[in-house]
Amino acid sequence: MRHGRYPFIVGFLAAPVLLYVVFVVSPYIQAFYISLTNWKGISANPQFIGLENYSNLLNDEVFWAAVRHHGVLLLVMPLVTIVIALFFSFLLNVGGGQRGGQMAGVWGSKVYRVIFFLPQVLAVAIVGALFQAIYRPDETGVINGLLGKVGIDPVGWLIDPNIALLAIIAVMVWQAVGFYVVLFSAGMSTIPKDVFEAAALDGAGRFTLFFKITLPLLWDTMQVAWVYLGIAAFDAFALVQVLSVDRGGPDNSTTVLPLEIWRTAFSFSKFGYASAMGVALFFMTITFAALTLRVTRRERIEF
Repeated sequence: MRHGRYPFIVGFLAAPVLLYVVFVVSPYIQAFYISLTNWKGISANPQFIGLENYSNLLNDEVFWAAVRHHGVLLLVMPLVTIVIALFFSFLLNVGGGQRGGQMAGVWGSKVYRVIFFLPQVLAVAIVGALFQAIYRPDETGVINGLLGKVGIDPVGWLIDPNIALLAIIAVMVWQAVGFYVVLFSAGMSTIPKDVFEAAALDGAGRFTLFFKITLPLLWDTMQVAWVYLGIAAFDAFALVQVLSVDRGGPDNSTTVLPLEIWRTAFSFSKFGYASAMGVALFFMTITFAALTLRVTRRERIEF
């Protein structure tokens, strides 16, 4: 039996490892190699130019603008999304207080779960068309129409460089909240109801239940959510592509690295330079994930 176990395990592992190497590791290695060349997507033998693409990145204003935008995305999007999702999850699961001797969510919580999750299943193209109408810069836009009724001049949500990125981040948060409401609700369902009921019997209010019980016991789930949202903040390609003016505008005020990689490769045929951007994005993503897991690591609470 012992002699037959290892061939059995190796047999199961060989196929997935081979697929991973071919379809995941190999493209990464190829991208690293192309980033050291001046390949334009046509020649079969690209010229090796060493680290020239990386030195050009250091003086590329558009590249650094995209990096700054990722910094804003990393700071604002995960924080706002997690705060809103935690608030709604708490209301939907234990915010209704004791009902029939058990902790329950607010009235209609099952319906609210479906409503919150709805934006998550919408295609990006639909979200883009929806918010193009909502953010329209004249009074025919939904928001500007409402502002006009109270005497406020129309706001150029997507054409003002000072607020265009924040307007797109608001859409990303709107679309992501539903998924993390479900994720946090699943995490809260694993916390024994006895814990909430005992605290409520001791006189704990909703504020105490949320900050002293829910948050500490949900820490691992929040850690995972922060990493997922951070990786989503390093993407942002689709929404910026469909919502921003002139793909990353105005004046590169909303551009992000995936959009610049796509534009550099397929509009300017600079595949080597685009690969160097991709390698930089790869290391930024890996560094963010490692730092997040390291900084937020804490002793696990057993219950």
